[in-house]
Amino acid sequence: MTATQAPRGSYWITTFGCQMNKADSERMAGILESMGYSAADDEHGADLVLYNTCTIRDNAEQKVYSYLGRQAQRKRTNPNLTLVVAGCVAQQEGESLLRRVPELDLVMGPQHANRLDVLLAQVEQGQQVVATEEHHILEDITTARRDSTICGWVNVIYGCNERCTYCVVPSVRGREQSRLPQAIKLEMEGLAAQGFKEITLLGQNIDAYGRDLPGITPEGRRQHTLTDLLHHVHNVEGIERIRFATSHPRYFTERLIDACADLDKVCEHFHIPFQSGDDEVLRAMARGYTVDRYRRIIERIRERMPDASLSADVIVAFPGETDTQYRRTLELIEEIGFDQVNTAAYSPRPNTPAADWPNQLSEDVKVERLRELNALVEQKAKERSARYAGRTEQILVEGLNPKDPAQVMGRTRTNRLTFFPGTRADGSAIQAGELVDVVIEQVRAFSLSGKLA
Repeated sequence: MTATQAPRGSYWITTFGCQMNKADSERMAGILESMGYSAADDEHGADLVLYNTCTIRDNAEQKVYSYLGRQAQRKRTNPNLTLVVAGCVAQQEGESLLRRVPELDLVMGPQHANRLDVLLAQVEQGQQVVATEEHHILEDITTARRDSTICGWVNVIYGCNERCTYCVVPSVRGREQSRLPQAIKLEMEGLAAQGFKEITLLGQNIDAYGRDLPGITPEGRRQHTLTDLLHHVHNVEGIERIRFATSHPRYFTERLIDACADLDKVCEHFHIPFQSGDDEVLRAMARGYTVDRYRRIIERIRERMPDASLSADVIVAFPGETDTQYRRTLELIEEIGFDQVNTAAYSPRPNTPAADWPNQLSEDVKVERLRELNALVEQKAKERSARYAGRTEQILVEGLNPKDPAQVMGRTRTNRLTFFPGTRADGSAIQAGELVDVVIEQVRAFSLSGKLA
C-alpha cells in the first residue's frame, strides 16, 4: 500500500472454474491491494466480496447464485458492503444479473479484469456498473497477488475463436488476443526475480498463440507460434520448469512436440482434451479433428517422450450420442491410458447451438455414463501411477502438506502430486522452492508418497 492510499477495508475473492479464472483472480487481488484493500480472513466479514465465476457447467453457475443469495441478504443489513460478480457468468448474464440480484454493485466480464480499479471508482460515485462490452486487454503484469510463491500462471493468449457447439467460452471471453513475446518474457523474468521456479503458460486455446500477431518467417510460416514462444522464454534464468495449457488437437503440431522434447525446462506433461472417442460426435461438436488424428498426436508424444504424462477433458451424453458412440470413448481411454481425465456429462449452455438440439439425453443416462466413465478413469490412473513405484523422482517443493505439517508436498515433472517428510536426516527443514530427489514408496491413482533419496 502506498502512502497516498488510505485503508479501504477488507476483500474476499472466491474463484470458480479454470486456471484462467485463477490467474484473473490473482490480478484482481493485486489491484484491490494496490487500492488499499487487505485480504479478509472470512468471506462473511469482508467489506468487498468478489465472485469470479464460471459458466462451463450449469452446476458451477448455480453454485454462484447460491453464494450470491447469502451475500445479498447480508447487504440488506450492511449497505456499505460492495458486491462484485466477475468472470464468465457476469459476461453471459450482463444486466439481467442486476434484475436477479439487485444488491450487486458491479458486473464485469473477464476482459475487464485489469480495469477493476476504474470500475470500482464508478461504484464509489454511486453507480451500479455493468462492464461486458468488447474490450482490448491491455498489458498489466505488475499487480497480481500470487497465491503461490513458487508456481506462477502467465497468460499468453486471451479469448478463443473456436466455435465448438457445446462451449460458451468464445461468447464470454471474447476473441483471441495474443500477448507479445517480449511482454511474456518480461513477466517471467520478474517472477524469477521474486523466487518463482515454475511457470504455467495459459491460454483458453494456447496452441492458437500468435496467429493474431503480424509477421512471417523467411520459410513462409507464422513468426509467432507457441513453439517459438517456448524457445523465446526457455532461457529465463531462475525458472526451472515450464508448463502450458490448454491445448487443442486441431493445432497441436509435431514441431511443438519436438520443442517439448528438446527444451530441458519444458515438463513432460500434456493436457490435450479429446472430448469424445467417436468421429461423428466430434463432428457434431465442431471440434475439427478425428480420433485417428488425436491418436497420432499421442503416439508422437510417446515416441519422443515415453514417460510423458497425459491428461484430457471428455464429455459424455452429448446430444444424440448413442451407446455405441459412448463405448468408443471408453475404448479410447482404455487404449491410451491417461494419467488423469477431467470428466463431465453434457450440460446445455446458453447461446450455444447444441443447447437447442432436440436430441438431448436424459439425466439418468448422463448419470450412469458419467459413473462408469469415472470408474474407468480412476482405474487407468492407478495403472499409470504404478510405474512410479520404487523410482527416484525430482520434486519441486511447493509447501507443507495441509493435512500433515510433518510432510511437504510438490510435483513430479509429469505433474503427479507427491508427499514426503519435511525434514532431512540432519534435522534441517526442506524449504518451498527446493528441487529434491524422492524415492517413491506408495502410489495412488492421483498422488504419490515417498522418502528423500
